[in-house]
Parts: sequence; C-alpha cells; structure tokens
Amino acid sequence: MITALALHAKGFGIPTTVEELREYLQAALEVEHLTLPVYMTGLYSIRPGTNRTAHFAIRSVLMEEMLHMTLAANLLNAVGGTPRVGRKEFVAKYPARLPFSSPQLPAIGLQHFSPAALKTFLLIERPRKMAPNPKPGEGWTSIGQFYDSIRQGLEHLVAQHGAAAIFTGRPERQVGPEDFYNSGGEVFAVHDLKSAQLAIRVISDQGEGTDGTIWDSDDLIFGEERQLAHYFRFNEIYTGRSYGPHDTPDAPPSGPLLDVTWDDAYPIHGDSKVADYKEYERTSAVYGHAVAFNTRYAALLSYLQSAFDGWPRAMALAVPTMLELRDRSEQLYRNPHPDPTLAAEGLFASPTFELEQPQFEAVRDTVDENLRLAGLEAGEPIDLSLTS
Repeated sequence: MITALALHAKGFGIPTTVEELREYLQAALEVEHLTLPVYMTGLYSIRPGTNRTAHFAIRSVLMEEMLHMTLAANLLNAVGGTPRVGRKEFVAKYPARLPFSSPQLPAIGLQHFSPAALKTFLLIERPRKMAPNPKPGEGWTSIGQFYDSIRQGLEHLVAQHGAAAIFTGRPERQVGPEDFYNSGGEVFAVHDLKSAQLAIRVISDQGEGTDGTIWDSDDLIFGEERQLAHYFRFNEIYTGRSYGPHDTPDAPPSGPLLDVTWDDAYPIHGDSKVADYKEYERTSAVYGHAVAFNTRYAALLSYLQSAFDGWPRAMALAVPTMLELRDRSEQLYRNPHPDPTLAAEGLFASPTFELEQPQFEAVRDTVDENLRLAGLEAGEPIDLSLTS
C-alpha cells in the first residue's frame, strides 16, 4: 500500500471499493498523526508555569488526537487493512499538506504558541458548517467532511456486499479501553458497522462539535462530563475569552476573559531542520538534542505500530516515551537557535520531527527488547493523560 500523501493527486471522493476504503483509513491515520507535532510544538513551546489554561486545553486536544489515531487504526484493522505508522513514509515533512485536502487549505507548519499557531489549529479543526463545500475531486475543506466520506463509503460497501465481507479483520488486533485511557472519550473495539459508525462519530464530534453545538458528545456516548469540541477549545485561547453554557458556534465566546500571555513562549524558526543544526555542531549541543528527540519519536511510533499490529498493551510503553519527548523538547526550546542570525532575532531551537529509516532501525532492537521485558499482560487501563 502506498501512502495517502502519495495518493493525494488521485483526488478526493467517496471510497467505492474495500481497497480504497483501506487507503482512506490509512490517510485518516496520517491526518491524525500530522496534527500531533503541530500541537506538541504549540504546547511545549509555552514557557513552564505560564498560560496554564491554554496549556491544559492544548494538551487535552493532543491526547484526544492520540485517541482518534487509535480509533482510525481500529477501523482499518476491522476492515482487514494493516496500519502502517512505524516507517519513514508515514511521517510528513513540515510544512505538510493534509492528505486528500483541498488546495484551498495551506500546508501546515510547526509554530510556537502564538496567535498565528492558534489560527492554524482552528483551520485544522474547522467544523463542516464553517468550511466551504468541497469541489468534486478537489479535496476536503474540513476533517469532518473527510470522515463523512469514509462513513458513506463504508455504509455503501456493507449494503452492497454484506458486513461479513467487509469486517474481515482479526479481533485481537483491536486496541480496547483496558489498553488506553484518554482525557476525553475512550478507545473501543470496532467489529461491525454500528461500532465503526460510532468511532467515526467520536472522532468528528470531538473535533467540530455535535449537532451544530460547541460541545462534543462524550457525555452522550461515554457518560463523561461534557466538553467543548476542539475547535472551540482553541477559539477560547485565540479570543482570550471562555464560552458560556448557551453560546452557539456562529457567535464569539461570551464568558469570562482568559489569561493568555503570548509573550510567554519560546519563539522558534519552524522551518529549521537537523541539517541546519549540524552546521553548528561544534559550537552548540542543539544538533545532538534534535537527533535524540527524533530517535525517541521513532520509538513512540514503533510502539504504536506494535499496538496496532496485535499487541495492544504496547500502548503502555508509549506513556514514558511521550513523557521523555516532552522533556527532550524542553532541552531544545531553552537553547538559542545555533544560527547566530536567528539567535539575534530572539529565536530558539526546536524539535524538527524529521524521521528517516535509520531512526526506526536504530530503535528496533530496543523497542523489541522493551516489549519482551514488559510482558504486556492485560490489566488496569493505561493512562496516556500522564503526559502533562
């Protein structure tokens, strides 16, 4: 299977075959993953101890994107596909295009916590009702549209061939709630049309809101406390004002002011690459930190690959790895950019999220050994919300 990024040129529509459905679900994995470095950069570039409301809001969305990625993997496994995340082709080079998106949408780059970054976050999470209708074959303009096309294709294929011919995946490849606890919603196994429709609903509602409201559907589906959908959590930060209980999507928030201090962030040059840092290897430790960060990011994706390949308890090893990534990112942000010209502009170093096959090969033995030593027996839910 080629990557969804390579499939982008084929155009966007409703998948009409099982193979196309699998391609779209692999693309969904890539869409969800592509947001992770973007949100991590915004989150971890906040100076410690500041912007606490914004910090927790971005962190909660980041963790729910991990939930979405896992549900997308469950969907792909359910229809007999094979999630592919632990390889270089899965990782976009920033600035990056969202797979199957419209040319109207710009490439997404890495930005420190700032109004510009929040505008990018809002563009990513834009609800369908706020986005222009996609032109035939041109690409989606909101992620909700993308998932709706997957839903329509799935429903059509089941109606045409029967559920048994579509849901051919092995049950043991599903990640369940005992394997992954998240800050909002939960992971569940996908095994039929009803559970697949629910997984798509959870992903869409958490991003854009349910039934034309500003709220997600976690209270209705999981019995949890009602939360703002991602777009509206980000809009609170961007506007510096919280939503009231009766606010609507088409009106600005009307609640109390929020304390947002944009200057309390490490400004970065988002287009920096490891090769740029290597040029100053003799005078700065940034290059070594950047390489180490990317290697550990490869380990994270390798653990997720194992989880999606039928070892769901491998999610347990993602927790300490994400904590390590947070700490390693701070080692970079606290260093001036090694380029003297950029440092003179007040810019700091930052993770580049560049992965090539050598990074995956470098962590393979360690990942395999840690999986062996961990045992990975079923037990208490794994809490990925510990990555605060």
